[in-house]
Amino acid sequence: MEEPSSCGQGLASRAVLPGKMGELLASLARVLEAHMRALDPGDIDARKELDAYAELVTTHQDIADRLSGIAVRMADYRALPMAEHDQATMSDSVAHKAFEGFVRLERELVTLLQQQLKEDQEMLQQMA
Repeated sequence: MEEPSSCGQGLASRAVLPGKMGELLASLARVLEAHMRALDPGDIDARKELDAYAELVTTHQDIADRLSGIAVRMADYRALPMAEHDQATMSDSVAHKAFEGFVRLERELVTLLQQQLKEDQEMLQQMA
């Protein structure tokens, strides 16, 4: 992958992350909606589950929409003009710690997704 030459290009190249996160949450909302169809609204316990799932579907979809909007805005900044940056500030301990935390969370997310993917693939096979 070619290295971005401006911060705007960097933002645009990172737009895929909130975009995919939005798609994933929207997809999870659809899974929850599909699950709701299996519940009897006349059953009191099922009604509680239906209410919980309905609230989660709405919340997931709202967050998915917001993440998709962030992705669009980030991509739209591709032509942002290059500004002068203080290189010492760009590599100081605050910047380093912030980016280090981001990389750590990326690693944790990859691990979590790998674990959940394995479980979900097994469940998908059982559903077939």
